[in-house]
Amino acid sequence: MAGHSKWANIQHRKGRQDKMRAKLFSKFSKEITVAAKMGDPDPDKNPRLRLAIKEAKSNSMPKDNIERAIKKASGGEGEDYEEIRYEGYGPNGVAVIVEAMTDNRNRTASNVRSTFTKNGGNLGETGSVGFMFDRKGEITYAASVGDADTVMMAAIEAGAEDVESTEDGHLIWCADTDLNEVATALEAELGESDSTKLVWKPTTTTELDLDAMQSLMKLVDALEDDDDVQRVTTNFEASDEVMAQLEEA
Repeated sequence: MAGHSKWANIQHRKGRQDKMRAKLFSKFSKEITVAAKMGDPDPDKNPRLRLAIKEAKSNSMPKDNIERAIKKASGGEGEDYEEIRYEGYGPNGVAVIVEAMTDNRNRTASNVRSTFTKNGGNLGETGSVGFMFDRKGEITYAASVGDADTVMMAAIEAGAEDVESTEDGHLIWCADTDLNEVATALEAELGESDSTKLVWKPTTTTELDLDAMQSLMKLVDALEDDDDVQRVTTNFEASDEVMAQLEEA
């Protein structure tokens, strides 16, 4: 299992979740509704719904909002959304994956393409950057749950593939198809996780300076502003100094 990496940099969003809480809750509601419609409205019988609810709760989404989204699906309400993945390049050749849920494929494709173009990027074909990422399950725990060895042993026993432990906490990786099983085993050993979700984990990264980071964040912010876009993943890497400067900018 690997040691420390700068994966936290790749997930950096400049506190955006706090600034756009209402929009974030809307995206979670859509995911919960779609998951409930595709399977059982009971999260104990629907792994995807259970993960969606857990992620919403980890971002402080109120219980009423969650229950409302499930109820909408159970009643057959709401639009029928199609899941689409877009791939492209941002400034300085950074790989970008955009995951969307839409009731109008043409509208979403047009908006995503326009956003890439206006912000120094290029929308590519499906598969154009996907080979630079692996689909993985990601489980996070606070540093307070235990030291690196304790978490490492628990992760191995649970069937995880990799662990990264730092002073900020623990990142545990597993095969995407094993996420529910591994998360359940870890919860029995370490307690409830801070976050459990499916992610695109970069296998190769692109180092950026401050100017390049600022350009990239403009693209990411613009993409995330789109109501059809659920999440954006990139493969950038930046030094601690650059990240600190970005926070201050």
